[in-house]
Amino acid sequence: MTLDRFTKAMLIAIAVLLGMVAFRPIVHPAPVQAQASEAYPLYLEPGYTMLRKPDGTTQVYGKVAVDMRNGDIWGFPTTVQGPYPIDNAKTVPPTSHPMYLGKFMFSEATR
Repeated sequence: MTLDRFTKAMLIAIAVLLGMVAFRPIVHPAPVQAQASEAYPLYLEPGYTMLRKPDGTTQVYGKVAVDMRNGDIWGFPTTVQGPYPIDNAKTVPPTSHPMYLGKFMFSEATR
């Protein structure tokens, strides 16, 4: 008779523990990630600005992007006062290649 009670007690304990494991995601759901970890963390400045290479060889309109992982600043030339590259002489859309402009030292921004 004691073996039967022990078996029933163990089955009830197993059922309760499995129920706790099964219902935990419902009671305490995992936080939602808005972005995938594979995304490239770039901040694109709104609008466009005049880009100048540090060596002074190039000056052109374009978009500024900041790599939020390491503080590198990149400029993407558009060659026009607009948000994306335009080449009226060609029928295919142009490709804007980045140029290195500098670096923000995020590690030194402490109190």
